[in-house]
Amino acid sequence: MTGLARSEIRDSDIIALADRVSREGYRKYLRRMTLVKIRGFNDRRVSFDFPVTALIGPNGGGKTTVLGAAGIIYQSVPPRLFFAKSGKYDRSMQDWIVEYDVIDRDLARSNPQRTASFRRAKWNRTALAREVRVFGISRTVPASERRDLVKAVGSRFTAKSETELDPAVVTAAERVLGKPMTGYASLTVDSAGKITLYAVSAQGGTYSEFHFGAGEASIIKIISGIETAPDNSLILIEEIENGLHPVATQRLVEYLVDAARRKSVQVIFTTHSNDALTPLPPSAIWAAYNGELLQGKLDIRALRTITGQVEAQLAIFVEDDFAELMVATALRQVDNIELDAIKIHGMGGAVPARTVNHQHNVDPTRTFDSICILDGDQTADHSDNVFVLPGTTYPENYVFDNILTNIDPLAAKLTVMLGLRVEQQEWVKEVVKDRALTNIDRHMIFEQIGEDLGFLAGLVVKNAFLTLWAQNSQDARDMVAPFLDRLPLRS
Repeated sequence: MTGLARSEIRDSDIIALADRVSREGYRKYLRRMTLVKIRGFNDRRVSFDFPVTALIGPNGGGKTTVLGAAGIIYQSVPPRLFFAKSGKYDRSMQDWIVEYDVIDRDLARSNPQRTASFRRAKWNRTALAREVRVFGISRTVPASERRDLVKAVGSRFTAKSETELDPAVVTAAERVLGKPMTGYASLTVDSAGKITLYAVSAQGGTYSEFHFGAGEASIIKIISGIETAPDNSLILIEEIENGLHPVATQRLVEYLVDAARRKSVQVIFTTHSNDALTPLPPSAIWAAYNGELLQGKLDIRALRTITGQVEAQLAIFVEDDFAELMVATALRQVDNIELDAIKIHGMGGAVPARTVNHQHNVDPTRTFDSICILDGDQTADHSDNVFVLPGTTYPENYVFDNILTNIDPLAAKLTVMLGLRVEQQEWVKEVVKDRALTNIDRHMIFEQIGEDLGFLAGLVVKNAFLTLWAQNSQDARDMVAPFLDRLPLRS
C-alpha cells in the first residue's frame, strides 16, 4: 500500500484501542450491524472492531449507505438525512431492514439489539440516545456559496458574538494544517446561534472565512465539533479528504485516532484516499463494492482493479506489500510475459486476499480473471486459483535466509545492487550477518539493514535482495510454474 509517510500513531495505541473494543469497554458504542436489505446490500455484516473506521469503495459502491445506516439507529439522526424518500420514485425502499448490536450502559440491558426498517412508507426504528455529529460534504462549500451566510455579506455586518477557538482546537488544527492558528475566532451570525463564520486576526490583517480555503474551514469545523462533543459520541464524516492536501488528510485521521483515545468517541468516515488509510490497522477498513463488504487493508488501486475500472488481463491478489514485490520480481524472470497487463495488489492478509479472489472469479460481469498467491505458511487450492509463495514462513524470512546462506559468493553483487561501491562488500556482509543474529521481526529486517548501511531506503534493500534471489535461484521460476498458463503473453 502506498502512503506519504509512516503514521505517527504508536502501535501500542492501536493495540490498546482495538483491545478496548474487544473488551466492550465503552459506555456507548456501535459494535456491529447487519444490512439485511438496504440499497444494493443483502445480508451483509459490518463489525466496528476499531473506534475509527474507514469506508472505501468506488462511487456508487455503498460507502454512504453504510455510513448512514450506522447513524440512523440514534435519535439525533433523522433517517431522511441519508435516506430521503421521494414519493412513488423511491418504492425500492420498501422492506429495508438494518439490525444492530450496540453497547449502551445507560440501559438495563447493556448490549441490546435494535432494528431500523422502512415499512408502509416510513421509517420505524427503536432508536437510542447518543450524541452524533455529522460532517457532510457541505462542510467544504466555500462561504461565498452558502445561502445561510448572506447576512454576513456587506460592510455593515457585525457578529452577534465572537469566541476565540479553544486551545485544544488550535493545537489540533495547527498539527493537521501545518500552520499557526492563533488569532482564529468563531463568529455567531444569527440570534439563535446556529449559523457561524470563522475569522482570523493576524499580521496580514483581519479576514473572514469568505477568504479561507475550503479545506482550512472544514478542518476547523470537524475538530471544533469533536472537541466540544461529549465523550462516547459518534462522529460521521463524508469524504474526509475533500479540500485537503494528502499530508493534511493523513494527519486528520491521526487526530481522529487520538480523539478516540482521549474522548472515547467512535468515528466512521468515507474516503477515496489511500493517505487516509495509512494510520489505521486492517480491522479498521471496510470496502464496499458491488453489493459486497470486505474487511481488510485494501487500497484504492486494488478496488479499481476489482471493480473493473482499470484495463488488465489478470489480477493477482497477495497478502502484503512485500509479497507484491516478490511476485513482480519473480514474473520478471519469465520470458514473454506481458507485465503491464497484470495488476498485483496486497490485500492486508490471507483472508481478504482469498475472499476477493473468489468473489472476483465468480462475478459473471468480470472482464478478466484473477489468481491469489499467499505466503508459504498458507494452503494452496489450485481449483480456486489459490497458490503459495516458496517457503513455510514469512516471505521476508525466506528471501533473507536464501541470500544469507549464499552471502559470500553474492556479496559483491548485493553491494552493487544496493548502490554502494564494490569494495564495501565486506561491510555489507558484516551488516547482513549481524542482523541475522539481532533481528526479532523479519518484517523489519530490510529497513534495519538499510539503517545500518548509511540509512538506505528499505525499499532499495528489499528490491536488491529480491532481485538477487530471483536471479540466483530456481525458486522464482518454480513458484510461477503452477499458474504459468494463466499469465498474459506478449503478442
